[in-house]
Amino acid sequence: MPGLFIIGAKKADNKKSHRAIWIALVIHLVGLLGILFVNRYRFIVLTPINLLIMAGLLLQTRFDKNYWLHIFFAVCWLAGMAAEITGVNTGLLFGDYRYGKWLGPGFAGVPLLIGVNWFIIVYSSACVTHFLLDFKRKKRSLTLAYNRKRFFLFCFIGALLATFFDWVMEPAAIELGFWIWTGDGSIPVFNYACWFLLSFLLLFIFRKMPITANNRFAVYLFLIQLCFFLLIRIAG
Repeated sequence: MPGLFIIGAKKADNKKSHRAIWIALVIHLVGLLGILFVNRYRFIVLTPINLLIMAGLLLQTRFDKNYWLHIFFAVCWLAGMAAEITGVNTGLLFGDYRYGKWLGPGFAGVPLLIGVNWFIIVYSSACVTHFLLDFKRKKRSLTLAYNRKRFFLFCFIGALLATFFDWVMEPAAIELGFWIWTGDGSIPVFNYACWFLLSFLLLFIFRKMPITANNRFAVYLFLIQLCFFLLIRIAG
């Protein structure tokens, strides 16, 4: 009976993942076509809804049904907001930039959904890293207590992926009016250094929590969003 229950649970999780993948694919494809060929502003204004749906799907499709991923969501939101508020108002992090109006209401010059975006990117990067490194164990544990070398390798590769995602996203986000860089408008290398360090810290916290990183939907979402921003970047 326990074995049948586990098989049934896995099938249910697979169905959720497949459904979520199709939802994300359709939403981003419609958004891409609308932005490029219809009326970009009518579709850009829907970005907050997109972010909330994607975050909800990530939480729904997680393999381990416990509250720890919700706690990690809160950690990412708080850390992301704190870093962005510091960056926007002091320039000490990321560089000199400011946000546009398309990401919804905010606090201290930073849209509240930016914290959600940090969760989406960091968690998806963690799941892609898990897939790339193929962390398989004969006896799976929620804590996934890898040795120290693999622990830091996971954080390092995950932070590189998150930073690479930001590198692809930045020109597209500027083109869409999500934020702008002051001065000559160029994106400073310092921005990517801060992205790497904060992502590494969040992934370090992630590995310390009893959360698995085998969310199939998160891997596909990372690729879908990467292609979305890449195509916007090329078209721009």
